[in-house]
Amino acid sequence: MLALADLTIDYADWHARYDLTVAQGSLCALIGPSGGGKTTLLHMIAGFVHPSSGSLTFEGEDLLPLGPAERPLSMLFQEHNLFPHLTAAENIGLGIDPRLRLTGPQRMQIDAALAEVGLAGLGKRMPGELSGGQRQRVALARALVRKRPLMLLDEPFGGLDPGLRADMIGLVDRLRKENGLTVLMSIHTPEDVAGIAGMIVFVDEGRVQAAGTPAEILSATGNPALARYFRSAPRAEGQ
Repeated sequence: MLALADLTIDYADWHARYDLTVAQGSLCALIGPSGGGKTTLLHMIAGFVHPSSGSLTFEGEDLLPLGPAERPLSMLFQEHNLFPHLTAAENIGLGIDPRLRLTGPQRMQIDAALAEVGLAGLGKRMPGELSGGQRQRVALARALVRKRPLMLLDEPFGGLDPGLRADMIGLVDRLRKENGLTVLMSIHTPEDVAGIAGMIVFVDEGRVQAAGTPAEILSATGNPALARYFRSAPRAEGQ
């Protein structure tokens, strides 16, 4: 499992402390207001932000001594971070070898990843020739070829229309099941993961304020802060 215990960071004007346990192989959705601490939480797990105290383990391994590249995870951002001068296949290949000195089997691995995200035959296209959803699929394929058991997603599909966003979330869930991944994903529309997530976590003011099943969190029973968030948060289409 992924376990955070008293994972703390102190800035001059902000303090955050996280306690959270995510079951291995599950999908956990993070919700909360902008500036509430979701990205900080993900960045501490990824190693981009260094906590001042606390513990962070995944499958029993202490992650804190490890640099970002050494941690058993991949991270997907809202901005897909594709290199515009490289083809889709080359962008994916960076997840295998940053120098792009790829062997035949590795190129076959890239083709398989493209097929896995529904982009078979599009490896030679440049990012500018792909739609926004296709670019995110390339970024997802790049994360897959790294073969890391933990995947972090920081609002990766927020800029997509509701139908395409649902398709991408469904794709992430399918890949999670097929590859045995543990997924931690921040999202502004928790209704999109109501039938998928094992747990939804409400983060605000640098704390985990509530955690539970989708039904428990979406009902917001007995939690005024969560109820206020739902009154002001964007809703998925049809909700």
